[in-house]
Amino acid sequence: MVSLASAIVFILFWRSIADRVGLVDHPGGRKRHNASTPLVGGVAVYSTLIVSWLFLGLPADCMPFLAACTVLLVVGLTDDIREISPAFRFLAQFIAILIMIYWADIRLENLGALFTNAPIHLGIMAVPFTVFAGVGVINATNMLDGLDGLAGSIMLIFFAILLVLALNNGLLMDASILLVLCATLIAFLVFNFRFTESRPASIFMGDGGTLFIGLAAAWFLIKFSQEPHNIVNPMTAVWLLGLPIMDTVAIMIRRIRRGRSPFAPDREHFHHILLLAGFSVRNSVLIIIGISLVFSLIGLAGQWLGVPEWAMFYSYILLSFFYFRAMCRAWKIMRLLHAYNEARSESSDVKTEVSD
Repeated sequence: MVSLASAIVFILFWRSIADRVGLVDHPGGRKRHNASTPLVGGVAVYSTLIVSWLFLGLPADCMPFLAACTVLLVVGLTDDIREISPAFRFLAQFIAILIMIYWADIRLENLGALFTNAPIHLGIMAVPFTVFAGVGVINATNMLDGLDGLAGSIMLIFFAILLVLALNNGLLMDASILLVLCATLIAFLVFNFRFTESRPASIFMGDGGTLFIGLAAAWFLIKFSQEPHNIVNPMTAVWLLGLPIMDTVAIMIRRIRRGRSPFAPDREHFHHILLLAGFSVRNSVLIIIGISLVFSLIGLAGQWLGVPEWAMFYSYILLSFFYFRAMCRAWKIMRLLHAYNEARSESSDVKTEVSD
């Protein structure tokens, strides 16, 4: 409750000075919002983490976590104020993941039994593979931030699931951090979720928030899937963020096939397709939340029921393939439907004018 109240206070404070410090997202280009909106969600969440650490007694062991988050928050806020190069962003992500690896001693060493019943141990490839996976999760989280309430809702569900798992396994230090993250995301969604279509978000997360929240996701996914904790299988961890990861990979493959940078911004994500299909922003977010929750439940059910990891792996790969093929065709179908609806609308307008 203290974290929730602190987050609301910090949101109101940062929102009041956002324009003076340049933390404002102005409409135009690919952006759908109609009014300038403060990019203060991330710095409010981070401020609450600091307050919780200082006054609520979070363990000193969370120092590496806060240090890595600080790196990405500073870089993300800089990018929000004035755009920086993708290379610099990736350098910051690389540094944050190295803090996780060498200071907190969290790394991917075991991928689980993905191909047979024998687990895959990475050995000397543990560090580069951890960097690759960590940067991937960070960017998948960053790409979620496309609609009001989308990134906050998906990550709230994700951290809430990890919180339950941590409490169930007696990991109280990790649970305390996850509880603060959940509380701050609830406060953020009060200002960001589109409860009605006529009430758009009054604040955005911004890159300053999505980058370090993505780091938190990678941090706990890797930590909980490895020894000595190992409370989720590595493949279960993938299912918990199954839809964002799947959508990010599909988007990057399509961009590369078109000769573009895999990190170039566009409007080709799943939520863009839902909007083009005629769904409202709120309904699009609710649809994606529902699908993401199903992915998480499949992963957890597979682990609890003792489904072999290789079966969960191949199931995810097969589903990813069908998702990619469907997305490639969905854009063509939605464009045709959109053009058809526009033609019908124009025809109806013409008939109305003739009738008048």
